[in-house]
Amino acid sequence: MSSFSKPTLAQAPCPDPCPDAVLALERRLAEYLPPEQVLRVRRAYEVGARAHEGQIRKSGEAYITHPVAVASLLADLRLDAETLCAAILHDALEDTPLPRSEIEREFSPAVAELVDGVTKLDKLQFRDRQEAAAESFRKMMLAMARDLRVILIKLADRLHNMRTLDAMAADSRRRIARETLEIYAPIAQRLGMNKFKAELQDLGFRALHPKRHEVISRRIASQPVMRREALATVEAQLAQRLAKEQLPHSLVSRVKSPWSIYTKMKQEHKSLDQVLDVFGFRIVVHEVMQCYHALGAVHSVYKPLEGRFRDFIAIPKANGYQSLHTVLFGPYGAPVEVQIRTDEMDQVAERGVAAHWLYKSSGSGSSAAQTRAQDWIRNLMDTQQAAGSSLEFLDNVKVDLFPDEVYLFTPQGDIMALPRNATALDFAYAVHTDVGNHAVAARVDKKLVPLRTKLASGQSVEIITAPSASPGPQWLEYVVSSKARTAIRHFLKRLEHEDAVDLGHRMLDRALEAMESSLDRVPADRIEQLLADLRYRRLEELLADIALGNRMPAQVARMMANGQDDLPLPGEETTLAPTERIMITGNERGVLSFAACCHPIPGDEIMGYLSAGKGVVVHRTDCPNVAEYRKFPERCVPMAWDRNVEGDYRVILRIEVENKPGVLAQVAAAVAESDSNIDAVEYRERDLTVSVMEFSIEVSHRKHLADVIRRIRRLGVVHGVQRL
Repeated sequence: MSSFSKPTLAQAPCPDPCPDAVLALERRLAEYLPPEQVLRVRRAYEVGARAHEGQIRKSGEAYITHPVAVASLLADLRLDAETLCAAILHDALEDTPLPRSEIEREFSPAVAELVDGVTKLDKLQFRDRQEAAAESFRKMMLAMARDLRVILIKLADRLHNMRTLDAMAADSRRRIARETLEIYAPIAQRLGMNKFKAELQDLGFRALHPKRHEVISRRIASQPVMRREALATVEAQLAQRLAKEQLPHSLVSRVKSPWSIYTKMKQEHKSLDQVLDVFGFRIVVHEVMQCYHALGAVHSVYKPLEGRFRDFIAIPKANGYQSLHTVLFGPYGAPVEVQIRTDEMDQVAERGVAAHWLYKSSGSGSSAAQTRAQDWIRNLMDTQQAAGSSLEFLDNVKVDLFPDEVYLFTPQGDIMALPRNATALDFAYAVHTDVGNHAVAARVDKKLVPLRTKLASGQSVEIITAPSASPGPQWLEYVVSSKARTAIRHFLKRLEHEDAVDLGHRMLDRALEAMESSLDRVPADRIEQLLADLRYRRLEELLADIALGNRMPAQVARMMANGQDDLPLPGEETTLAPTERIMITGNERGVLSFAACCHPIPGDEIMGYLSAGKGVVVHRTDCPNVAEYRKFPERCVPMAWDRNVEGDYRVILRIEVENKPGVLAQVAAAVAESDSNIDAVEYRERDLTVSVMEFSIEVSHRKHLADVIRRIRRLGVVHGVQRL
């Protein structure tokens, strides 16, 4: 029986290493929780103190002081008793022998689920700390999808750890600070918890760049008298005008944090003096209509800067944040930033999903901020299902945690929030993965635009789809949202695998035909035995590996036809019969690559060379490198072009022209008239009379190339054209 069984807990005297902190916590809880729930939280403290007995933090304090501090942070947000019990026990499963079953029996399955959601995966074996951290993060996000309170406990845990970070070693401090700034502070912002976010950012900045933090903090603290007087003057004039309008309000000046000043300096390439020379105020009123009344009042005191007004009340941010933002031209030439919001909006801005906590068991539903958070997490879970690994998932989440967003309208008038610099293709994937996969163009404010078009807030976007359309690798270059990036990668991986299986099948068929056999004639049990010996779960995996150059088709064919023991001897000829060629249709782009040394196009005599991991690389038979490749006949693949080959293929043209203005435009026009695309242009040589240019263009076959060359040669300014 575990030492944490129920009788032991009931009988053992409870240690009390931090009585003052617990009493302060109980007083805070008594303000909003019934007495029986306060006693339940006290019981969690007794169980936690017993479990952590004898454990000391690096700061020298009893370990239980940390869970109590985490619970106190959540009590400030007025969270429920279950969350507070889980907060006090959040490290117990990970660091003590206390079993989950004991937490379920003593408290509830919900409390045990919350504790388990915050617990890291340290007990499993990982290749390195980075992979372990990424997998633990994925586990936490999955738990968060089931119950939002998991992330609230984790954020409070991280905040208290950051407050006591000085006790850690320098390397650990930097690693934890970087993780805080890259992941946890943006999550707090995404959930609208600005109070947590601001402190996490400030503490992370101080730990990561202590000298920079100190310099900026000192400058904030020692503002010149003239600036303080100017700030007071602006505040007095705004307050006077609001009073005249008989608007009940609170007006406070906002001081920028060292982190926000530092990031603004980096992003906008401004000096410290330029960033500090901005006044900020927040006006809080009682009702929504009073916000707009107050806006008119402040605009009557100072003129607004054009294009700097944002209405986040009518169009809330994705995290539920609502406020009016305006920038005024102040009396001293410095901008005056003003935020105007109601009391309720101010609560949501500070606490986000934790404001007015309405847990589902109460039957009163969730707040708007919580609903938005759940939608965001649901999208993340779609992303994690398609992600290949926990590290890829973590990278995608980082991409999705953009501080700035654009707000867009669907044709039905619904609002969608996307990361800054999002394109029409990001919007398509935000609507639905299938819409993204089949998108061909978009209408932005009823104007037809390409999918790579960047979007701006307030635009109305409609996606045009076609059943035949599908993602290409270039799509990854112009999407920024994690959902779009993951969906495209997933599609391309699946496509590449299907292409590899198809090509591997054809290669193995040709190899078996050369041995007067076929895949259909190989007994099923022999194939199963071969897969088991080579450690493949399915035949498709072996076929894909053949296409990728990791297995020789002739060798696999011989093993299939003659049995596993009949392997080729070193140096023994294992090539395909010369008459049996693999035909290229143009649909194998996922696993075939075309050599950059000779750029083969349909119509050229070609051969393939199997390169491990890269698959088949196609060369022209007159390529200078082919002689070397033929020394390894087992890797040479006879190939030819299919009669109906499709696609565009790159070719390099060396063009000698007269050195005078407008020549490049003439050559480019001739290429375009031939229905060819120009990928790149390089000047190789240039003197007073003649220039040599190299054009990288796309053609569909040799006849198409001949047409392009003919059109270029007709130009009077061209002295010669040569294919490289």
